Amino acid sequence: MRGSFHPSAAVPILETERLKLRGHRLDDFNHCAAMWADPKVTRYIGGKPLSEEESWTRFLRYVGHWSLLGFGVWVAEEKATGDFVGEIGFADYKRDLEPSLEGTPEIGWVLASQAHGRGYATEAVRAAVAWGDAHFQSTRTACIIAPENLASVRVAVKCGYRESTLATYKGRPTVMFVREPSMTG
Repeated sequence: MRGSFHPSAAVPILETERLKLRGHRLDDFNHCAAMWADPKVTRYIGGKPLSEEESWTRFLRYVGHWSLLGFGVWVAEEKATGDFVGEIGFADYKRDLEPSLEGTPEIGWVLASQAHGRGYATEAVRAAVAWGDAHFQSTRTACIIAPENLASVRVAVKCGYRESTLATYKGRPTVMFVREPSMTG
């Protein structure tokens, strides 16, 4: 069923020097599925590539976050080329994790392997964090990162996240990072 409603219309657009963060569109799915099927991308996120079905579930979950919760995950694209870079944003995944993240927006980022090593993650996460500071007000945000994912740990620290606790998620060690909201308002 197709109508004139476009879910991404309700998603704010963020722009950085090199990136545009926007809502997912149906024509983004092939890029997203290819990214999530790449073993280089999933090495530290679940440990295995996703099937097209698993990517579709993830894709729908991202769109649903915006409509139900008023926050979610953006597609990141290069402003100069329009090329797909990855996905960055906030979510509530209802994770079975101790300590619980309930009530704490969880930020995450994933980049297509061709975009690795170019500073895009830090640039996009900084934009998302600034948006979060404005919209979550006094709420802290958090992220979980596999301890061996040193690139993501560096991004988290550059963007104001501090190691909080070690945890286990789905049988794997993970590190929880938290960030208190900016007081610059």
